[in-house]
Amino acid sequence: MVDAALARHPHHIHLCNAYTLALADTDPALRALLQDPGAVNFPDGQGVVWAGGMRERVYGPDLFLNVFREGQAGGLRHYLLGSTRDVLDRLAAELRSRFPDALIVGTESPPFRELGVEEREFQARRIAESGAHIVWIGLGTPKQDHEAGRLAALHPAVYVAVGAAFDFVSGNKPQAPGWMQRHGLEWLFRLCSEPRRLWKRVVWGHPRFVWAALRGRECKGAGTC
Repeated sequence: MVDAALARHPHHIHLCNAYTLALADTDPALRALLQDPGAVNFPDGQGVVWAGGMRERVYGPDLFLNVFREGQAGGLRHYLLGSTRDVLDRLAAELRSRFPDALIVGTESPPFRELGVEEREFQARRIAESGAHIVWIGLGTPKQDHEAGRLAALHPAVYVAVGAAFDFVSGNKPQAPGWMQRHGLEWLFRLCSEPRRLWKRVVWGHPRFVWAALRGRECKGAGTC
């Protein structure tokens, strides 16, 4: 990812968990976005790893920190887009503390509404003028995924829909213990931490993902996909 960003190869990267894929199963626009030639989809969710027969999970916060670490030597320029101003300030301070040579060239907390046409143009211009190689987007699923795809078509950089990494790395929200992550129970930890925000996502998203995964296997086995 670091090499692609430094070379300014435009990509939009998605950390896909069960909820992301459940939404894509019902939303043609999101499904088309994830299937776009410029998209790179990583399995961020133990259930996705198991269902896909993959070896390991690509955990958003770990990817975020690893790229910051590796990008220091090459002068990788980062732009942080999303969350609140308070979280962004704490996030930037934490990243600079951990990675003193990292280059954060912009932080932006957009309003919690759809941007107008001029606002979108100004946003794209700010990103381009910052010289960012990689733009980290933390706006929640699926908004962050659509924004990553939209921006990748406007300015050559790598755009990563990084989920809750902003909250976790900044210390705004707690992360699940490692043993819960390894056993596919992170969703339970997060549900207990934020029940009002996440209960619908779990109650609808997980069964829909399981159903879609089983349907896909049956379809593939029957040769009708």
